[in-house]
Amino acid sequence: MEKMMIGASGVTTSRVGLGTWAIGGWMWGGADEAQSIATIRAAIERGVTLIDTAPVYGFGVAEEVVGKALAEGGLRDKVQIATKVGLSWQDGKPFRDSSPARIRQEIEASLRRLRTEVIDLYQVHWPDAGTAMSATADAMEELRHEGKIRAIGVSNFSPAQIAAFSAVADLDAVQPPYNLFEREIEADVLPRAETAGVTVLAYGALCRGLLAGRITARTVFTGDDLRNQDPKFQGERFRQYLSAAEALKGLARERFGKSLPALAVRWILDQGPTIALWGARRPAQIDAVGEVAGWRIDDAGKAEIDAILKRFIEAPVSPEFMAPPVRRAASR
Repeated sequence: MEKMMIGASGVTTSRVGLGTWAIGGWMWGGADEAQSIATIRAAIERGVTLIDTAPVYGFGVAEEVVGKALAEGGLRDKVQIATKVGLSWQDGKPFRDSSPARIRQEIEASLRRLRTEVIDLYQVHWPDAGTAMSATADAMEELRHEGKIRAIGVSNFSPAQIAAFSAVADLDAVQPPYNLFEREIEADVLPRAETAGVTVLAYGALCRGLLAGRITARTVFTGDDLRNQDPKFQGERFRQYLSAAEALKGLARERFGKSLPALAVRWILDQGPTIALWGARRPAQIDAVGEVAGWRIDDAGKAEIDAILKRFIEAPVSPEFMAPPVRRAASR
């Protein structure tokens, strides 16, 4: 497994991390704790040392499961934990709150749920227009000074917001959505991160399963599964993305002798100072992790990938639908 340092923090981790949104169950149709714990341990056995989670993933559930899996397995010293701050919720609905008071409240709750004394990478989950950026950044630096966190990151921030945060705090990482189908950051966040020596944690590496190679036109998403609201999974667009995924699967197999998820994750790692977050909630979903290291996609291969995307996808769709409300809903 390839490794890299997160920014200038001194925290070194695997370049493939385990994403745990689905492990929280919320917006993924539920989850099974035993399977989730088995998935976390299987990822570690395969060389994954970065576990990325957040309080809002299942409203505490994902952090609790991660903490249980690591503590009961004696695995805490084998991994780096990344979690987030800055989202609150009311009646199961999240909203943004990166105030210093909320950050202080969340760090203690996360440390408790994760059963740890320090968080390796602490990230502001979404920008909060209701709180001064300097206040949020100051609060994060205070936590690092106190030894409660080792590295600071932001997620879903624009370049201007990243600049404003970096003017106050030493930023080590940014976490945007990034995969073969969602490439908006190539125009701004990615080049800025490379210039500034900031590590990019790409979430949604398999694009909600579209690049896992198992979804078909007959796949049904049940309950609160967010893919029922994702434009990529609707109507003609869904057919276009499935066709592109099938063509990419053929390219992966015939040109590189790899699976589709391995191609998708390798592509991310070849784009710059990147870590790919591989979401999973069952051990079988990370079987292909071992195929990622030890090779690269050359320029000709990248051109073939781009040609497939251009051929099948008429109008690429951004991941903006996932953004939570800016403010708390008014009480009635």
